[in-house]
Amino acid sequence: MLAVALAVTVAAVRWARTRNGALRGADGEEADTIPTAVLEELGVRPADAELTVVQFSTAFCGPCRATRARLQQLQATRPGLAYVDVDAESHLDAVRALDVRRTPTLLYLRRDGSLLGRSSGAPRAEELTALVDAHTGARDGWGG
Repeated sequence: MLAVALAVTVAAVRWARTRNGALRGADGEEADTIPTAVLEELGVRPADAELTVVQFSTAFCGPCRATRARLQQLQATRPGLAYVDVDAESHLDAVRALDVRRTPTLLYLRRDGSLLGRSSGAPRAEELTALVDAHTGARDGWGG
């Protein structure tokens, strides 16, 4: 019995690690139902950029700080990227409306405001850079 419990625990941890920070694409239904009024209240204006990344963070979240620094660096070098950092603790209504369950949670929005996808947990730096480059037209190959 103990061996089965241990095996299930190991499998669950490995599965969780593979999903941590991974982009989950939006299906058509989710893209249509994202509450744009909530985003507007947060000051998010997707029409201003090719890709808008909205990050929900908390004050004592280490992965949030690392993700914020990476996104600020990308924003400085990718003119098609807009980045909005939202303090989850100060915007609980938005957290509930957008189903944010952990920090950092990132929402990736197209220019038309539709949801490209979302990720929970810190994304890997190279995957985040590739995603931003793919959706902002960045073609210089700079990754770092």
